[in-house]
Amino acid sequence: MTTSSDSTASPDRTQDPDREALSDPDRGYGPADAAEEGDRQRKRHGCRQGTAQRRLDILEAAMQTFAAKGFHRGTLADVADKVGMTHAGVLHHFGSKENLLRAVIDYRDEIGSSEARSAHGPDFFHHLVATARANRDRPGIVQTYVVLSAEAVTEGNPGTDYFSRRFTGLRQLVADELRQLSPADDPLSEAEYSAAASNVIALMDGLQVQWLLDPAAVDLVEATVFGLDAILRGVSLGGRGRRAAAAHWA
Repeated sequence: MTTSSDSTASPDRTQDPDREALSDPDRGYGPADAAEEGDRQRKRHGCRQGTAQRRLDILEAAMQTFAAKGFHRGTLADVADKVGMTHAGVLHHFGSKENLLRAVIDYRDEIGSSEARSAHGPDFFHHLVATARANRDRPGIVQTYVVLSAEAVTEGNPGTDYFSRRFTGLRQLVADELRQLSPADDPLSEAEYSAAASNVIALMDGLQVQWLLDPAAVDLVEATVFGLDAILRGVSLGGRGRRAAAAHWA
């Protein structure tokens, strides 16, 4: 039977060493405390690792879902089913479907982007060929990009601003690299560099669509090499040479 005096009695420190360590300032911080703190840190680290892996699993599942169904038809429930969690669980990690889409786009862009940014001049265009070669082994990533970029032209799509900015940046990036390949004494006009850059982007993106629809009929790498070679030859002619060669199209 517990009385009021029992509840206020001092604890028996010999029977509760953990309590003693916390309440006795003279005891200090010993090996047992260090071990306990190490266990807590390992648990926190493991929790962070688990959270990061869970987010990665969701991103992979979302890529598959959006590639197969598009953003509007693909649901968070579809994504959740692929990773064995609930709709609420997906929202816990990303907040909303729109946030998940942005994260998927960013995740897709991380693949191979550092190499593209560090290559310049001819090496930049060799990298585009290497990208086409790598894309043959990752059709899911290619399909995700094709579907999401196509849907971005629809009204109210959360990817519209992103893809608009992306293409603006890509045109500038490619145009800067093309400038390095044209004769210094006979450069193209800014409009011509922009047109050539748009053609490079259209080549890469258009071939991906054709290849996804009929991979047996479209050699993604060979077609990329052929198209880039034609564009770069036109740029290398210089302003006067290119305009002379294009005159018969007028």
